[in-house]
Amino acid sequence: MSFTTSGILPKYEFAGFDQYIRLWSEPRWHTAFANMFIFGALYVGGCLVFGVALAIAVDQGVRGRNFLQSLFLYPIALSFIVTGLAWQWFLNPTVGLQAFVRSLGFEGFVFDWLSSPEKAIFTLVIAGVWQSSGLVMAIVYAGLGSIDSEIWRAGRVDGIPKVRMYRRVILPMLTPVLLVCVVLLAMNVVKSYDLVVAMTGGGPGFSTDLPAKFVVDNLFQRANIGLASAGATVMLLAVLVILLLSACIQRIRKARP
Repeated sequence: MSFTTSGILPKYEFAGFDQYIRLWSEPRWHTAFANMFIFGALYVGGCLVFGVALAIAVDQGVRGRNFLQSLFLYPIALSFIVTGLAWQWFLNPTVGLQAFVRSLGFEGFVFDWLSSPEKAIFTLVIAGVWQSSGLVMAIVYAGLGSIDSEIWRAGRVDGIPKVRMYRRVILPMLTPVLLVCVVLLAMNVVKSYDLVVAMTGGGPGFSTDLPAKFVVDNLFQRANIGLASAGATVMLLAVLVILLLSACIQRIRKARP
């Protein structure tokens, strides 16, 4: 379909790469594609940092771990639509966090990221990290449970601090587990649609547009099947690149002595 002149209805007239040329000449697509990398880098990095830190905290039996588990595992049961609506209300300058803090007497407090074209994309990151950190925590915690107790015993005998044990020994052993987390999170980035729709609608303007939102809008609102198909094909290629990189990394690791 992306190689045809299809508009509001399928039209099987070969058009070569016209739809792709038009796609990459669209300023909105450039914004959406750039946002995918901004959102993706911060989302994947944030989920890994919070997820691993929480898994280690739970593994070490810190006080309040049941609260932490509930706080970050509960969102896994929610859809991104629910998460987006909840954070939209919480970050809304007129009724959310900003209004609450000002009601306490701090009239100068400002947190209007949701209405700022430059900062709105970061509100998606906040909501996304809260939604998915629990998944990383659960996967990494399961991986930590598979570590041989003899390794920890050897570390204690050698007097190695726990922080160094995790950094130099345990986490490197969990590289395949972390790689699985990265692949799952990266796929979430490519297909992100419901979080954007529920939280910002792609706005202000098109400042928080992502490729999935662009494709769906062109398919159903702007009635351009050919252009939407071209965008969807680019998204598919992005997923294939992620899978190929994952396979290459795994093959390199297995080839090492």
